[in-house]
Amino acid sequence: MKSNSNVVSVQIPDKDMEAILKKAEELQNLLSPYLIALSPADRKKGLKMSDKSLPFVEKAAEYAVSKPAFTPPFMEVEELAVDLKAFNDLTVVYREVDQICKGLSDTIMQSGSEAFGEALAYYNAVKQAARMNRPQAKAVYEDLKKRFEQKA
Repeated sequence: MKSNSNVVSVQIPDKDMEAILKKAEELQNLLSPYLIALSPADRKKGLKMSDKSLPFVEKAAEYAVSKPAFTPPFMEVEELAVDLKAFNDLTVVYREVDQICKGLSDTIMQSGSEAFGEALAYYNAVKQAARMNRPQAKAVYEDLKKRFEQKA
């Protein structure tokens, strides 16, 4: 029975883990031809499309086709359409995957917090037992206290 402070009590069967990892690999393989990697500097300097910008870009793309007289000679109208479709398509995928990532992140954070809290409770108990010279407690305490030693 889990206590009130134990929110996460998850045990993923090995068979399910294998299936999850296989699906993640399949998704990665399906998406990899369409994805790029930006450096942190590239991420900072690039223009950012947001929900507020999207209608503007869509209108500009429509006008570039319907009113080509105003299209600058260096502009590639076809590439604008390709980029806009990629943005829309990948945003749909991102929103689905982002929900999964947020659920994973929250569950990882909570389960890690619970595990660390329980480990600290054990550590404090063994520390007390070592002070009381209980058999084997000192060796366990000496091993576990390494986590809290400060590097000079």
